[in-house]
Amino acid sequence: MNSRALAAEFIGSAILAATVIGSGIAAQNLSGGNIAIALLANAIATGCILYVLISVFAPLSGAHFNPAVSIAFALRGELSWLMCGSYAVAQIAGMIAGAWLAHAMFELPILQTSTTVRSSAGMALGETVAAFGLVLTIFGLKEKHAPQIPAAVALYITSAYWFTSSTSFANPAITIARSLSDTFAGIAPSSVPVFIVCQLAGMLAAVALAAWLWKNTGKP
Repeated sequence: MNSRALAAEFIGSAILAATVIGSGIAAQNLSGGNIAIALLANAIATGCILYVLISVFAPLSGAHFNPAVSIAFALRGELSWLMCGSYAVAQIAGMIAGAWLAHAMFELPILQTSTTVRSSAGMALGETVAAFGLVLTIFGLKEKHAPQIPAAVALYITSAYWFTSSTSFANPAITIARSLSDTFAGIAPSSVPVFIVCQLAGMLAAVALAAWLWKNTGKP
């Protein structure tokens, strides 16, 4: 068991969640009720920190910060299932810690539960698309253009905040953490299971498509 890799996944996940939730709180406080401005600020902050975190932690753990990504690598035989499970635990724990850290920084109650219901069919489809695009981006670049992954993932998530109806959670761990935050970035616990199922479905579709598109060729 690689303790440094697990530490990297925990720390990176915590910082990512603190950024997503913290920037959402700040954006809501400063936007004067303009949801579009708040979402733009939230998206930019998330994209920026993703570039930093992936660049910093990729040499240690691959910088997954996302159980769906870890499962995708395990399905391709590039990560053991033991490490995949360990990564998922570290990612979820890190995300929850990051949510609590954001609450503490903005002097909000640490323990919360979101009341924001996100349960429409369109949002479910949006989460499927968000996870599909994220995983396809990673595997489309990893063979021959791996140094571009931090920027590509950051740009993809920033854009997916806007083009998906769900605002692109694309990550079971952050979905769980956001259910524990009754703030701008929150999601009601009742909406979490559908989001996670859709994220995993999108991931599976991307893994299958990537295996066919780049079979024995790598990225063109």
